[in-house]
Amino acid sequence: MKKNTFFDTQKLEVLSLDEIARQGAEAMLRVALSAEIDAYISSMSEVVLPDGRPAIVRNGNHRPRSITVGSGQIEAIIPRTRDRRQGAKENFVSSIIPPYMRRSPKIDEVVPLLYLRGLSTGDIFPALSELLGPRVSGLSAANVSRLKSN
Repeated sequence: MKKNTFFDTQKLEVLSLDEIARQGAEAMLRVALSAEIDAYISSMSEVVLPDGRPAIVRNGNHRPRSITVGSGQIEAIIPRTRDRRQGAKENFVSSIIPPYMRRSPKIDEVVPLLYLRGLSTGDIFPALSELLGPRVSGLSAANVSRLKSN
């Protein structure tokens, strides 16, 4: 009987369940962001330039940024738009990943709970890095102190 495994086609190695979940979350985020910008552009389709061309068009992506979510650290590539009207600044802002977001709101909720359960400020990062992976960032002692004060 053949064993069902998930292979990384780039490296031909068997991936762990956590890595499969992280890659799945990254893929689903790409699909959701693509659907979100498509809906935005179609809602703005009636805004046109004097020559009839669309005023708001897709304009590539922002620089990739890392977001900490429940399955670990994922890379988010947020699409962007360009407003071709003179002086207008109507641009796409994702409601899924707002500007400057680096952590899922659920991660922000967990940190104060860990502190209340007895983990010290300095112990929260090592505990979460064991759970979310070694690449997790944004959970320094200073960030933990700020999150627990909210």
